[in-house]
Amino acid sequence: MFFVSPEVRQKLKVKHGVTEVQIMQCFANREGRYLIDDREEHKTNPVTRWFIAQTDYGIILKVCFVYDPATKIIDIKTAFRPSQQAIDLYNKKAF
Repeated sequence: MFFVSPEVRQKLKVKHGVTEVQIMQCFANREGRYLIDDREEHKTNPVTRWFIAQTDYGIILKVCFVYDPATKIIDIKTAFRPSQQAIDLYNKKAF
């Protein structure tokens, strides 16, 4: 099950122009593995994971989320169009 807080939903819409449907499409279309965001300022418990994938219409998004195995909830933290540096890093580490 997906969870998007009202604050994140607003940020996705206003700042990034991303919808929840696009995020679900990216989960469905993902080809590489999930990576862990181990940067100090982004550390969470459970860990923050991320991936890069395309929507059904070819829009490339970086999706960041926390999966809680106890509740089986995927808590979306953000999603946005990634930099080329992020795409290169994902392609190097996820495949």
